[in-house]
Amino acid sequence: MNEVYGLMAVIAQAGGGQGGGGAGLAQMLPMMVIFLLIMYFMMIRPQQRKEKERIKMIEAIKSGDKVLFCGGILGIVANVKEGTFIVKIADNVKVEVARGAVMKVLEKDDKVTTEDAK
Repeated sequence: MNEVYGLMAVIAQAGGGQGGGGAGLAQMLPMMVIFLLIMYFMMIRPQQRKEKERIKMIEAIKSGDKVLFCGGILGIVANVKEGTFIVKIADNVKVEVARGAVMKVLEKDDKVTTEDAK
């Protein structure tokens, strides 16, 4: 993020102190384009990639998978529906949960840690 703040300072210096408006705009426009490209490659693109991976993970869930939900609930998928999962969270206790609430698919012998909640 320090690079972004440094770039913003350079942009501010390029725009200030110019007598003519045309020369200041000609110098500031390429800097703004560079700034937007940096923002895209540092923030937007990685987030899009993570979301695509998450969607693939959710689509691959099948009955019998152990999952961790956003609210911290652990359960085993009993039934897969179009927009939801029927999840067994205890003996004789099943709940219907939205697909988007899944944070992580766990292996059969995985332990849940504080890192999983992030």
